[in-house]
Amino acid sequence: MSTIRLTMAQALVRYLAALRVEGGEPLFGGAFAIFGHGNVAGLGEALYQYRDSFPTYRAHNEQAMAHSAIAYAKAHMRRRMMAVTSSIGPGATNLLTAAALAHVNRLPVLLLPGDVFVSRAPDPVLQQLEDGTDGSVSVNDAFKPLSRYFDRIVYPEQLLTALPRAIAALTDPAACGPVTLSLPQDVQTMAYDYPVDFFEPRIVRFRSLPPVEQELEEAAALLKNAKQPLIVAGGGVLYGKASAALQAFAERHGIPVAETQAGKSSLPWNHPLQLGAIGVTGSPAANSLAADADVVLAIGTRLQDFTTGSNSLFAQAQLVSLNVNSFDALKRRGLGLQADATLGLQGLSRLLGSWNSAGQWMDRAQQAGNAWRETVKSITGKRDVAGLPYDGEVIGAVQRSSADSTSNDIVVCAAGTLPAELHKLWRTSTPGGYHMEYGYSCMGYEIAGGLGVKMAKPDAEVIVMVGDGSYLMMNSEIATSVMLDKKLIIVVLDNRGYGCINRLQQACGNPSFNNMLPDSAPHIDFALHAQSLGALSEHVGSIAELEQAMLRARAAPRTYLICIDTDDTRTTEDGGCWWEVAVPEVSTQPAVQAARARYELDRQGQQK
Repeated sequence: MSTIRLTMAQALVRYLAALRVEGGEPLFGGAFAIFGHGNVAGLGEALYQYRDSFPTYRAHNEQAMAHSAIAYAKAHMRRRMMAVTSSIGPGATNLLTAAALAHVNRLPVLLLPGDVFVSRAPDPVLQQLEDGTDGSVSVNDAFKPLSRYFDRIVYPEQLLTALPRAIAALTDPAACGPVTLSLPQDVQTMAYDYPVDFFEPRIVRFRSLPPVEQELEEAAALLKNAKQPLIVAGGGVLYGKASAALQAFAERHGIPVAETQAGKSSLPWNHPLQLGAIGVTGSPAANSLAADADVVLAIGTRLQDFTTGSNSLFAQAQLVSLNVNSFDALKRRGLGLQADATLGLQGLSRLLGSWNSAGQWMDRAQQAGNAWRETVKSITGKRDVAGLPYDGEVIGAVQRSSADSTSNDIVVCAAGTLPAELHKLWRTSTPGGYHMEYGYSCMGYEIAGGLGVKMAKPDAEVIVMVGDGSYLMMNSEIATSVMLDKKLIIVVLDNRGYGCINRLQQACGNPSFNNMLPDSAPHIDFALHAQSLGALSEHVGSIAELEQAMLRARAAPRTYLICIDTDDTRTTEDGGCWWEVAVPEVSTQPAVQAARARYELDRQGQQK
C-alpha cells in the first residue's frame, strides 16, 4: 500500500480539499480561521500549504465567522459548507453559540477548535481550563451536546475513521448539523504514514430517503377524507429542493399552502394557493384557515412554537408530518411520513390520484390569500409617513428599490421585531430569497450571516436588515465584507433599544424596564461607525429618502449601510396568534395579575 507522511493537520486539510459534490464543485468552500497558539503552528501551516485548493478567510470574531459559515451552507441548501477553526480557550468557546444555532437549524458546519496538549507536558497551558476532578476535561467538551458528531483526535491515525464519520453527519439529510473535531495542538503537528488513496478525489452524494408504502397509504387515506386540508411548508421543502414538487402537488390536489419562517419562499409570494406566513408571525389568511383545517400536511418543519402558536393554532386538525427526520415526523402525535420531501409528495400524489379539495374551502383560501396580498401592498406601499416610520414601511421602500419583483435580492435577518414583519411582508418568488435564522433567533447573526450568503451567492444582491440592538452586538464582519470584496447592503432600523422585548414585557403586565435606551444614553451614529469599518454609508430621515438611498446602495461598489430611525411602538397588527410566555402566578402588580388571568384563559386552547 502506497503511503504519504503528513502531519495530522495536513492530512485533515488535504482530505477536505479533495471532496467534491456532483457537478465537480468542492464540498467545502474553504475555512474561516482566527489563529492563536492552539492552531497557528499546526493547522495554520496546513491551511497555508493547501491555500490554492482550500481557501482560508480571516474574520474578526469567532462566533461571527461561524455564523458566516452556517449561512453559506444554508444559502447552498446544505449542499456545500465550510470549516471554521479557532485557538483553544476563548476562541473555542466563542464558537459555542454558533454551534447551538447550527444544531437547532439542522445546518452543517465543521468546527475545528484547537485543544490543550495531549502530552500534558506544559500543563496547564495558556487558556486551559483545569478541572480538579477530571484531568481529561477541556472547554471543548462543551461542544458535545451541541454537535451532531464530536471527536477528539488524540492520535493522527484517528482521522482515517473520524473524517468519514464527520462527512457522513454533515451530509446526512436527517442528522445534518454541526460537527466538532477537537484538535489538540500537539497532535496537529504529529506525523503519520497515511494511505495515498485516502486523499483521492471523491464525490459526496446527498441521499434522498424514499417513503415507506404503508406510511404513504395511511397519509393518503387521511388526506382523501379531508374537507379542509392545509399544507404547512417548512425549511425541509427548500433543503430538499422540493419547491417544484410542492407547487405541483398543491395545484393538482387543490390544497392551500402556508409557510414557516424557515420555509418562506417555498412557493412564489403571488401564487393563488399561497396564504403567506403561518403562526405567531403569520398572516390572517394562513392563521384563519389553520384554525379551521381538518388535516394539516406539515412538510419539513420542526413545528416549533412560533409555527403552532404554542400548540394552539391547529390543535383540532389531524396532523401528517412529512419529514426526513423521524424525530420531527413524530411530533404532536401526528402521523409520521419519514421521507425526502420531493419523493414523499410524489408518492402521496400518486395515491391521491384525481382527488382534489376544490369547493368552498378553495374559494375561501384564494379569497383570503388575495385579500392579504392587497393588505401587504397597502402597508408596504406607504411613502408619506407622519412621524417615524415602522418596520413594515421600511420593508416596502427596500423592495420598491428593486426594478423587478422577481429580482435576485436575498434578505437576511435573525432577531427582534424584523422577523415578524419580514415573515408577513417580504415578497419573493425565488426559493432562498428569504434567509431568516429563526430557529435560534440569534442576535448578531445578521451581518455575519449576510457575508456567508454573499460568498455563496455572489451574483445576488444581499440585503441585511438589522435592528440597532443586534447591530451593536456584532458588526465586525462589515470590515470582513470590505476586505473580501463581498458587497452587502445593510439597513439598520434604529428604535433606540430592544423594542420587541419591550413590547412583550408590557404585554405581560410589566412597565417598560431595562430594554429601551434612556434619554441620557449617547446617540450612536451608525453610519459613521460603518464608515470607520470601511463601508459606504448614510443616515436617512424618511421613507422617500430611504428609497433613494437604496438606489445608491445598489449602484455602490462595496458594502453600503443605511440607517433610519424607526418607531419602537408600531407593528403590523394584522395576523399573528397566541404565543405562550409564562406570566407570574403571584404579583403585587394589577397589570401582571390581569395578564396572568388572560394567560390562564389562553392556555385552555392549547393541545395537551
